[in-house]
Amino acid sequence: MVEEPRPAHCLVFPYPMQGHINPMHQFSKTLVSKGLKVTLVTTKFMFNSLQQLSGSMPIETVSDGYDVGGKYAAESIEVYLDKFKQVGSETLTQLIEKLNATGVPVDCIVYDPLMSWVLDVVKSCGLVGAIFFTQSCAVDNIYYHVKQGVIKVPVVEDRVSLPGLPVLGPLDMPSFVHNPGSYPATYNLVVNQFSDIDKVDWVLCNTFYKLEEEVIQWMSKHLRLRAIGPTIPRKYLHNQKTAEDDTDNGLQMFTPNIDSCMKWLNEQPDSSVVYVSFGSVAQLDAAQMQELACGIKQSKKQFLWVVRASEEAKLPKGFAEETSAQGMIVHWCSQMDVLAHKALGCFVTHCGWNSTLEALCLGVPMVAIPIWTDQGTNAKYVADVWRMGMRVDVDKNGVFTREMVQHCIRVVMDGEKGKEIKMSCRKWMEMAREAVKEGGSSDISINEFVASLTQQCNP
Repeated sequence: MVEEPRPAHCLVFPYPMQGHINPMHQFSKTLVSKGLKVTLVTTKFMFNSLQQLSGSMPIETVSDGYDVGGKYAAESIEVYLDKFKQVGSETLTQLIEKLNATGVPVDCIVYDPLMSWVLDVVKSCGLVGAIFFTQSCAVDNIYYHVKQGVIKVPVVEDRVSLPGLPVLGPLDMPSFVHNPGSYPATYNLVVNQFSDIDKVDWVLCNTFYKLEEEVIQWMSKHLRLRAIGPTIPRKYLHNQKTAEDDTDNGLQMFTPNIDSCMKWLNEQPDSSVVYVSFGSVAQLDAAQMQELACGIKQSKKQFLWVVRASEEAKLPKGFAEETSAQGMIVHWCSQMDVLAHKALGCFVTHCGWNSTLEALCLGVPMVAIPIWTDQGTNAKYVADVWRMGMRVDVDKNGVFTREMVQHCIRVVMDGEKGKEIKMSCRKWMEMAREAVKEGGSSDISINEFVASLTQQCNP
């Protein structure tokens, strides 16, 4: 009797931030659906901070050296990262040894390259190493060229040309590239994602082939790169009801106002609501928050605005009361459910990669207001390459006005250009769904990864 092959066992280890955990958690569920055994790994602090741990996927913890407080307990981000490397390496190795001793040996670690030190653990334990980029392939390409010394920072040229990319201006580049002194530790973190990348067995990108065809082709010549995204729950990609375990988009650090949001949206006309959210990290200063609030109000569109509790004091005095008939302000919401709602007309977004992909997969036009990190590059693609929205113009100091916010919302919602944008949105939504369905480009790439691991652990 032929013995069944042993399923490969992957540890999936995201950087301990919600925006990094969610896409890798979703990818983990896909691997499980294809027969692999997956254990999700996070820090003890992050595990204890999460509001929601959905499904039955095993979760193990390691230490970053700050089990109480996480990075917020460290003297600086530099101190935190050094400690995380030291203690994380030790406790990750101990976790692998524990799992190996209990009869579920680890074969592979899929990890976030912001923790480039994981590769040392991979090699010392004789495992397969796969990095998972949670940013676009275009942004990966830019950081790759910075690491190679091709791009000198800070970028001072008005136009930068790189293989596989459109011509980029300074504000189209990641903020750490045109202004590396703003967050020096984070600059080193993102660029060092490419340390020893030639020694990694797999490079997995949360994108899909047709979305970034030229840059994927170029990078695939230099790395064993596969596009395996978008990592979005199947419920939203295929308009089908699935098991409850596959309807959420991961883990939550904030408690969403689900019932009140959905009830309010259900009362609004189709395609009438402006959804505004800047994710779990990005911050506007008080002056820009005021401009955004006034621009939204002056657009005269119904709005649903996510304002984290930590940001609420920046709203104009009396704004919530004055606009109570026009809109709703919440501290957090289930973003995928909101974007999928028929009342949605457009999404005012910072263009974090997760938010950008979610809007793209659900065909929602965007008004882009990038703030930092990779968001400027994503906004460039949204407005000028994929033509899925408008980018709010800023002055030489990076400041936008309420008039520009109002203008972009109205163009996207009402103008002739808005009709073209909506057509592009429908096109990219269909392409995303094609990529992840059985036999699609991302599905084929994931199957290749799974087959390779299965073969290696069943010689």
